[in-house]
Amino acid sequence: MKKTFSLSSLVLVPILAVLAACGGGGGSKDTTTTTPTPPAVTLKEIIVTPAGPSITVGGSQQMIATGKYSDSKTAVLSTGVTWSAAKGEQVLKVFTSGLVTGAGVGSDTVTASFGGVSGGTVVTVRLPWVDVVAGGNQSFGRKAEGTLFGWGSNLLGQLGDTTTIDRSSATLVAGGATTWRQVAVGKLHTVALRADGSLWAWGLNQNGQLGDGSKIDRATPVRIGTANDWTYVAAGEGHTLAISGKTGLLWAWGRNSNGQLGDGTNIDRLVPTKIILPAPAGGGTAITAGWTTVAAGANHSLGLLGTSLYTWGYNLRGQLGNGGQVDTPTPTQIGTANWVAVTGGALHSAGIRSDGALLTWGDNSNGQIGNSGSQPVSSPFLASTTLNWLRIAAGANHMLALRADGTLWAWGANADGQLGDGLGQDLGVPTQIGSGTSWVGIAAGLNHSFGRQTDNSLWGWGRNAEGQLGNGNQTSVAQPSQMP
Repeated sequence: MKKTFSLSSLVLVPILAVLAACGGGGGSKDTTTTTPTPPAVTLKEIIVTPAGPSITVGGSQQMIATGKYSDSKTAVLSTGVTWSAAKGEQVLKVFTSGLVTGAGVGSDTVTASFGGVSGGTVVTVRLPWVDVVAGGNQSFGRKAEGTLFGWGSNLLGQLGDTTTIDRSSATLVAGGATTWRQVAVGKLHTVALRADGSLWAWGLNQNGQLGDGSKIDRATPVRIGTANDWTYVAAGEGHTLAISGKTGLLWAWGRNSNGQLGDGTNIDRLVPTKIILPAPAGGGTAITAGWTTVAAGANHSLGLLGTSLYTWGYNLRGQLGNGGQVDTPTPTQIGTANWVAVTGGALHSAGIRSDGALLTWGDNSNGQIGNSGSQPVSSPFLASTTLNWLRIAAGANHMLALRADGTLWAWGANADGQLGDGLGQDLGVPTQIGSGTSWVGIAAGLNHSFGRQTDNSLWGWGRNAEGQLGNGNQTSVAQPSQMP
């Protein structure tokens, strides 16, 4: 028999062979996996810290550049950073390490650049003075690092530079301390606190106003006692007041002929003596603590017990504000208002209430009460209808004050130009001095004045026969003049 094949059979064989070759029959499979390449991490931003720092002329600040990357991570850029200041070396001197030093007063932008990315911050440079106080015919300034300088009269060593030579330029207080925190100046003596809470004094000690247990004058700061919890000091003509401890204990020493120490006697004290208010006549307990601030006039004293005003001592011209003119040897409350600041002059006083009101009382022979008159006022008088008073300072017979808007005001005696208006005539009402709005501090001596502005510059005016303005000469100035 003859065999025959169909076309369908011939086609089927090669199709099956193709399917087998393609793995359709369950054979092995060879595959290759490719890992995607991650995107490169790039620097997106530079952050310069500390942000917006303030330094003094001659002071330094280390700046840090921190890089922020595209993966949200950050890292300090320690090498390869280029540092620069927009104004060159006019305000700041910038080093390759990122250290900046104040070269002049002002503000400038410090920039860190790396790999085409940059970032910066504004650095402000101020003068080094952070506080100024004035006493009899001498003044003191404290710098940012804590050093203390004095200038002016030094007849009895009140500048604390180991000599009795007057100084017309700022002179470093002896001892080399860089930790002074607060200073108060009397007529011829000085008391001050250091950062560790210790109390120091120098100058005239005729009535024991230094508090060292003697009547020996000191031309070098001497430590008073061993306590380290002093918080505030004030100095009068011949007496000293201070507050210590967390509870606000009141202490006083020195001249007490008018009861200005507040211990109920007229006996001078050569060492700090605790002042205790006797229990009220109607019953209650004696007051031993709670004092928040004190101020000393020539021979009278003022203090805030919490926010209540108390006064004591000499009262010939009504400077105690109690409505009379009789000396009071024990702190006595004046009214029921809440107060935030007090100050005392030779025979007058002033204070600021918690509502920003300015009140004055006492002697008015040079218009220092501010009521356009000349008769003494024995109770607090509202010297202005404006309620934005911030600071006050009383000289012998003149007043200085600052408003919250940074304006400077003065009134009272002006024979030595201590009001700063350039005219030399007494002023009977608070009068704005100049048009500046950058005043942040004031101080008043016997017949001279000082102010500090926002850039920490010091400005003095008034009597300068003893060099108390610190401008290098002994010529009085009738308008604010910047101290070198």
